[in-house]
Amino acid sequence: MKNGRFSDAQNMGILKQAEGSVPVSELCREYGMSSASFYKWRAKFGGMDASLIAEMKDLAEQDRRVKKMHAEMSMQNDLLKEALGKKR
Repeated sequence: MKNGRFSDAQNMGILKQAEGSVPVSELCREYGMSSASFYKWRAKFGGMDASLIAEMKDLAEQDRRVKKMHAEMSMQNDLLKEALGKKR
């Protein structure tokens, strides 16, 4: 996954400036970003604070580990079934 130029904390700061009645076009010009990026951040992080973002990242990491573990267990299960099937 591509890392952006801005951290999540910076994204939150930019969103808070927009909530403080700074025009989006001015923010985009100031930070050198597109308005599409701004609206994507607002859709993703709108209404969140820093603790919720950290929690969201933690859950994404846990989800990644669970999916990896499931894939490994599924592969082991398939190998065991195949080995038992060949013995008979």
